[in-house]
Amino acid sequence: MADDSLKPGDTVLIQGTGGVSIFALQFAKMAGATVIATSSSDEKLSRLKAMGADHLINYRSDTNWGETARALTGGRGVDHVIEVGGPSTLEQSMIAARVGGHISVIGILTGVAGQLSFVPALVKQLRLQGVLVGSRTQQQDMIRAINANGMRPVIDRHFPLSEIVEAFRYQETNQHFGKICLDI
Repeated sequence: MADDSLKPGDTVLIQGTGGVSIFALQFAKMAGATVIATSSSDEKLSRLKAMGADHLINYRSDTNWGETARALTGGRGVDHVIEVGGPSTLEQSMIAARVGGHISVIGILTGVAGQLSFVPALVKQLRLQGVLVGSRTQQQDMIRAINANGMRPVIDRHFPLSEIVEAFRYQETNQHFGKICLDI
């Protein structure tokens, strides 16, 4: 079995500025990785840069962002992709990945179905792994790392539980940067 562990010096590609992607940026930097971040907003990309992202790509103005990410690694490709987009972004993620790279499919923001060629996955021997939740041991390891490094989650906004509909509407606007929380 291949080792998919993040190591110092690895390159990680994150997509967007939602809670999962920002958390991935924080963990990747904590581990000593280089981070390539994508977003459709130059303002949000600036915020990611301030958080430690090494390279920034606006995927709206650069529709071939997979090639751009690959070029940023000297043509080698990224070691790890945090794939939150789903069917519409997976092809670019496969282009960005190195031979033997690891793609964690953790989101389906662009839907649950779509057309996709798996030839790049075969040719590059990519490892696509669906991620929903980790094990108890992984959670304990994560909490230890958070405590040891003083990492804090990035929270965009809090909503009282009575405003749950407004919270979902806010999420749909894609204006958020980080987590949206419901206070119970």
